[in-house]
Amino acid sequence: MLRFIVIGITDNPQPWFPPEVMEIIRQGKAFSGGRRHHEIVMPLLPPDAEWIDITVPLEKVFEQYRSLPQTPPQGRGFRPHEDLSLPLGKEEGRGENSLPLGKGEGMGLIVFASGDPLFFGFSNTLRREFPEAEIKVYPTFNSLQMLAHRLVQPYHDMRIVSLTGRPWPEFDRALIERTPKIGILTDKEHTPAAIAQRMLEYGYTYYNIYVGEHLGNPNLERVTALSLEEAAQRTFAMPNCVIIRSKEQGARGKEQGARGKEQEECFRQNDKRTANVSSCSLPLAPCSLPLTRPFGLTDSSFALLDGREKMITKMPIRLLTLQALDLPHRHVLWDIGFCTGSVSIEARLQFPHLHIEAFEVRPECEAIIHENMRRHGAPGIGVHIGDFCSVCCDDIATEKTPDAVFIGGHGGRLKEIMAKVLQYLTPDGVIVMNSVVAPKVTRDSHRLWDEACRELGLRQDPPTRIQLDDNHPITILRCHR
Repeated sequence: MLRFIVIGITDNPQPWFPPEVMEIIRQGKAFSGGRRHHEIVMPLLPPDAEWIDITVPLEKVFEQYRSLPQTPPQGRGFRPHEDLSLPLGKEEGRGENSLPLGKGEGMGLIVFASGDPLFFGFSNTLRREFPEAEIKVYPTFNSLQMLAHRLVQPYHDMRIVSLTGRPWPEFDRALIERTPKIGILTDKEHTPAAIAQRMLEYGYTYYNIYVGEHLGNPNLERVTALSLEEAAQRTFAMPNCVIIRSKEQGARGKEQGARGKEQEECFRQNDKRTANVSSCSLPLAPCSLPLTRPFGLTDSSFALLDGREKMITKMPIRLLTLQALDLPHRHVLWDIGFCTGSVSIEARLQFPHLHIEAFEVRPECEAIIHENMRRHGAPGIGVHIGDFCSVCCDDIATEKTPDAVFIGGHGGRLKEIMAKVLQYLTPDGVIVMNSVVAPKVTRDSHRLWDEACRELGLRQDPPTRIQLDDNHPITILRCHR
């Protein structure tokens, strides 16, 4: 059986470990970790220690792990499917504090990982890759905990987002949901500057940002309080992490105890033994988004196609359309013929868990939807320009298969569009379209819909008919397999 002992460390070049961990290191033979970790712990390793660098691709690292000698169970860590009614360390006749008899014998692989190895850390990777392995973890504070400690800031109410090797969606969702305090794990692409730039681009300007660099390293550690505008122009040393906190929450600090300002001032006057704190007196840009999410975006807030007010799905119709799409229970929405992007943007704001892909044949609509995404704080919508029937959707649907599709325009090719949608739609997916009857509308979309559903074997739900003021009647159509 493979056995892993995972030890959390900080960026301190002279790490301290409790006696139990030091004994494990002295008894160990095979070690692993990142190159930075190797530099930190090298003085503590036995002279004959073997080291496996953790580098990408991880598959090669795991091959080296599998080539290590198998070890008997030690009773000192958790194994999947074991009977937890017995105290760990007591099963199989072993003593609670038993150690291998000989140096390295049965010890398994000792892995060094940053912070808490179970907090978006390497222990989670080991559990996925080696589900039957025995794992014991010795954690230390993770980087966001250390940053909160330096700021003397509670973190029980902090939402955590990892951008380390991950795309933007979870961060975007946290912003859209107006999360007041977010802790962010960064990487070389999702830097503090890139985070600040994204927030400014989409109007989330009512946050203060705190950046921690080389936390735990007494010589290099730096904690900086900044405006978003400043952070967007700065370069920060790796490794780093970020906490953002809404200014509204900061203004409510007196309700939580009149110590917020005193704590920040005390932090600024710190003797800098552990951190170098800087701040800027320049004010943040005015808030361009409301502090609460609107339910239903006003039509006048959208940039239009050639100023044509008729070329937008009206707000009450949008909300009924989202209801017909059953978006609270959906995961991926395709918006075909987005024009201004009003349906995609409304869906993004009301249901930020959604992954949304928007398609439009008119190239001039690309700038319009991006402008409207910025106006309404709706990042993360995938935009595709071109004839939907000719666009290759294989890559788009590889990992994000649609279970909700809205057809906002079809150019008389409705059956062809729906046939292509069915190549990707999940078995429980739905398709929704709005049909209008008006003197200038030459195509009978409702008839085309009925024909397409009949020929493609789709089942229709009862339609919803609605008329707003003196506008032409709208019929909301819905079908499924």
